[in-house]
Amino acid sequence: MSFSSLGLSEEIVRAVTEQGYTTPTPIQMQAVPAVLGGGDLLAGAQTGTGKTAGFTLPLLQRLSSVERVKVNGHVPIRALILTPTRELAAQVEESVRVYGKYLPLTSACIFGGVGINPQIRLLKQGVDILVATPGRLLDHMQQNTVDLRNVQVLILDEADRMLDMGFIRDIKKILAVLPKKRQNLLFSATFSDEIKALADGLLNSPAMIEVARRNSTVEVIGQKIHPVDRDKKHPLLAHLIKTNQWNQVLVFTRTKHGANKLVEQLARDEITAMAIHGNKSQAARTRALADFKDGKLQALIATDIAARGIDIDQLPHVVNYDLPNVSEDYVHRIGRTGRAGATGSAVSLVCVDERDLLHDIERFIKREIPVEIVPGFEPDPKAKPQPIQLRSEGHRGGGGGGRRPQGGGGGGNRSQQPKTGGQGQGQAQAAKPRQGGPAKPQGAGPAQSRGPAARPASTHRSGGRGR
Repeated sequence: MSFSSLGLSEEIVRAVTEQGYTTPTPIQMQAVPAVLGGGDLLAGAQTGTGKTAGFTLPLLQRLSSVERVKVNGHVPIRALILTPTRELAAQVEESVRVYGKYLPLTSACIFGGVGINPQIRLLKQGVDILVATPGRLLDHMQQNTVDLRNVQVLILDEADRMLDMGFIRDIKKILAVLPKKRQNLLFSATFSDEIKALADGLLNSPAMIEVARRNSTVEVIGQKIHPVDRDKKHPLLAHLIKTNQWNQVLVFTRTKHGANKLVEQLARDEITAMAIHGNKSQAARTRALADFKDGKLQALIATDIAARGIDIDQLPHVVNYDLPNVSEDYVHRIGRTGRAGATGSAVSLVCVDERDLLHDIERFIKREIPVEIVPGFEPDPKAKPQPIQLRSEGHRGGGGGGRRPQGGGGGGNRSQQPKTGGQGQGQAQAAKPRQGGPAKPQGAGPAQSRGPAARPASTHRSGGRGR
């Protein structure tokens, strides 16, 4: 199937083709016709499936196929896209601009992190498509600097993450000012009870799409556990990076303090690394992501919220330095690798404190993860578990699109194709699955290799102050 067969215009197909894509991914094949039909949509898709293009392409088609009518001499906002984090907002708006480059449509992105005045000036000029984080959009609503009375299409992207971050009240305030008659599209990686409740109140007889089974992981991702004592995690990570010659690895920590500390430790090992989290400025996060994309950093250390939306071509390695407190976040984390048909590896460094978290994750993904003990880093069998600091950045006040200054966000950058490096054959004992061996992955297959995903957010048309 080609993109033109989905009912997209020659201008849109041309822009997609110029990005090197010829075949739609499964989510695109189902979502594009559904959106073009004009009805509401509830779509379940894991990150990396090309879901951003799944709604941007038909949105561009719909808006460009009807006459553009100005209101009070300005272009009214006809489509509103809400995302949970700053960088994800920038990534989505970049996708809108890339695929709409041959169309007479305008777009803007508003989020926290920089001054609000450039946003106000931009909104006064009028835009067709506005991409925003909920907190900053509310700022504009309170200052009467944004007019949402002409919105025809509302898209909630990564709705599950927005609920996790406590945006439900903000979303309800935004919904209250939108026209009652509009098309609503809700995209979520999981269909939790909270998402179903939101969909019931928002969507009108929606079409339903789910391209990956609930709670599934990506089949092409090789997962393994390295048991290790808590004080040996950093030396083990440095050993893996150096021994396996990993040139590009995304490392997840539970806390912002842990991310900063790990960067300092890796620097002493002559491993280039930077951290992205909610306490980092917008400029610092953007710089870190750009350097990681360009191969100037071997390791990018991130908290869950800060990494939300990172989109990097053929990222070969993800490491869970700390296991996440929420099992669903494990799926989001490892989904950063193994994209677009490429293979990837997800390694978790697990100490005795995290055994319960590991069991929760395995129950969630319905499989056991193979265990591999690295020689020289054997865990002490007599080690006693200690309480884990359960507060992470994945709650209200820690998100990049949030209403509080310490928000973080996922990135929108993509990389050149990095060297994949080896898996350290001969450096570790053969994988030894627990009793019964690992079950086959439950996830759906990977997205087709030539389906479009969001392109890099190399520039932002606007920013916002710390919300």
